Amino acid sequence: MKNLTLNIRFAFFYAFVGIFCFSAQAQQKVDTLKTEEIRVVKPYTPTISDAFKMQSVPNLNQTTIRPKPKVNYSIFSVPVASTFTPSKGKVKQLGGTTKEQFYQNYITAGFGNYGTPLLEAYIHSETRSNDIGGFFRHQSSQGGIQDVIVDDNYADTRIDLYYKEFDRDYSWQVNGGYENNVLNYYGLPIGADFDEALIADLDTKQVLNNAYLGGKFNMEDSFFKSGTLELTNFFDTYSSNEFRILTKGTFEFPIATELISLNALIDYYNGSFDKDYMNNNGPAHSFFTAGITPNFTILRDDFRIDLGVKLLFNSDLEREESDFKFYPNITASFNVVQDVLVLLAGVEGDIKQNTYNKLTQGNSFLSPTLDIRQTDMPYRAYFGAKGKFSSTMGFSFNVSYADEKNKPLYKQNTTMTDGSLPVSFGYQLGNSFHVIYDDVTTLGLEGALTLDVTQHLNFGLALNYNNYSTSNEDEVWNLPSFTGTFQADYTAEKWYAGAQLYLRGATKELLVPFGDIPENGGVITNDSFLDFNLKGGYNFTDQLAAFVKFNNITGENYETFLYYQVQGFQALAGVTYKFDF
Repeated sequence: MKNLTLNIRFAFFYAFVGIFCFSAQAQQKVDTLKTEEIRVVKPYTPTISDAFKMQSVPNLNQTTIRPKPKVNYSIFSVPVASTFTPSKGKVKQLGGTTKEQFYQNYITAGFGNYGTPLLEAYIHSETRSNDIGGFFRHQSSQGGIQDVIVDDNYADTRIDLYYKEFDRDYSWQVNGGYENNVLNYYGLPIGADFDEALIADLDTKQVLNNAYLGGKFNMEDSFFKSGTLELTNFFDTYSSNEFRILTKGTFEFPIATELISLNALIDYYNGSFDKDYMNNNGPAHSFFTAGITPNFTILRDDFRIDLGVKLLFNSDLEREESDFKFYPNITASFNVVQDVLVLLAGVEGDIKQNTYNKLTQGNSFLSPTLDIRQTDMPYRAYFGAKGKFSSTMGFSFNVSYADEKNKPLYKQNTTMTDGSLPVSFGYQLGNSFHVIYDDVTTLGLEGALTLDVTQHLNFGLALNYNNYSTSNEDEVWNLPSFTGTFQADYTAEKWYAGAQLYLRGATKELLVPFGDIPENGGVITNDSFLDFNLKGGYNFTDQLAAFVKFNNITGENYETFLYYQVQGFQALAGVTYKFDF
């Protein structure tokens, strides 16, 4: 039976790769790759935010006005020579200020309190047929949070490189990069009595590394539309390591006014940890997922309906367990009033591959001793709308209900010392977290408003509320029930200013005393908090600008996770220089 399962996996893999390669070779025309912006989205961390980036727009070429050619007229076959000779037109100069010139490259440098340097740069060279460039960013801090008795410094460094080639009918790109994140497990229990010798020998440093390589290929006038490939290797200073390869392909088959499409994927994940939390041999994990999503699209002037189903073959290679999964993939949109009101609805399901990399994006202070599982979401149903109340006010809202099996929750690790007993690693003092899994249903409400008061002044408001129901755990540990963001931005000819308020609701955590069992632990409430930030800048010229940012203006040392206080009032100032080659 084991050999049969392996044969099925490899047959599925070779079949998909064969289709992918045949489709790529058989076609002659491909899509032009559009310029894309890649965002790395992380959970909210109340530190100095990214530097302001100027966006570039294409230069406008002036059209030359040429003289009209001489024209010979004839009437009743009698030639008549035209004496009309047009004069060359002249460009009429418009009054007002000179148009601002935009530059496509920039370098930003800044420095702030808590010993916080910032360096960021984006440089690229583009021609009609290709584009090559890179992005670099480094931000670090010497720490200095109140009442912290161990190192709390951090550093985040990232570099991305890319090459794109495009033509009228095809495009492709390759990109790669590396990210290094240095942090410390500084969240020791406040008020705990630790021996000086224990603290002196304690190494709380953790280094998270992520190396990645990827590519994308687009085509047009072909049933094979696009393909992507992503390779990632994530590892840390405790010999934890994981590797993932993810490839996707999209096929389209237009039929009259309708469209049949097919999305295919292959996802392979393998990871291991050197130790578990009790210093035994660490767990290993390996998963293979392959599948297709056929979809039938009905497109009309006022509505669109996508009728699809996701078919997946999923295998836990370590446990030697395999099965087939079927999920709905149905979405619809209806334009009730053109450009004013659009209704949205859908039912979707999927398997989510949890990884060490993804989980640390939600909580950087995880111990390198995790149990990695997949999250099975049988369905997520939603209904919503978006549109405009007026020409200056827009809105959106969404109501959803989701069922998730093995949803990951962050929970604090039990301390392995009473304050004097030595520990093997710096994350074993109740200052790290592990991941547990539970079956969770979620009723979610989301809403957003935007208001453009003038061309220069705009406001935005976003609210999110979730009501969770767990199967085994008493709480959805460290998940807030609501979050909210309010922001305002003002831009003038030479300067700009902005403000942001971030609100997060209270969370729950289980605190287990040293040597006790979890059943005797107590539930601790981590209070809600409000973070207030300001930013501003002044453009001396089209190329040179100065900026300043103030974060956590109230100076409150609130805790994002239990015992993990944030830095107080933060200030950072710097300059940005923009240029072209």
